[in-house]
Amino acid sequence: MAVYTVHEPPQRAGASSAPEPERFIFVRDAFSFWALLLGPLWMLRHRMWLVLLGYMVVVAALSVVVHLHGTAAVGTIVSALLALLVGFEAGTLRRFSLARRGYRNIGIVVGDDLELAERRFFDSWISKDSRAGTAKPASGAPNGGPALAASLRAPPPASDVLGLFPEPGPAP
Repeated sequence: MAVYTVHEPPQRAGASSAPEPERFIFVRDAFSFWALLLGPLWMLRHRMWLVLLGYMVVVAALSVVVHLHGTAAVGTIVSALLALLVGFEAGTLRRFSLARRGYRNIGIVVGDDLELAERRFFDSWISKDSRAGTAKPASGAPNGGPALAASLRAPPPASDVLGLFPEPGPAP
């Protein structure tokens, strides 16, 4: 199961106060093979200009340090580790770029793939609106947003942990 964060775009000037669901962006929180393999091109594809600039500065600094104090093998290892770091932090870098563009993180959803995650998110979003009796989704406080409906459910009833010995005395 993949975990996705849901980001709402900033309101357009002169637009109605209702958000446009077709403009929501779902960012997967997982390792990105394409960010590992083609880091700078992946950054350009997602319009992450500031991240690309920072990446180029780090690569230039590391190449100067390796050129002055290391060998070609050390340079290869450092480049591979940097690419691995970009692959692991791809979701975080993308969320950073979206936040800088004014997108708001309005929820987290879990699904086998993007389509199922979108369906789950919008189902909970619509059902939350119908329960509230509103025609448009509530946006504002994190508790008013359409965060995962499953996370808002009541916790299961308290019970003894399997494997622990019961305490002497009356049962709670």
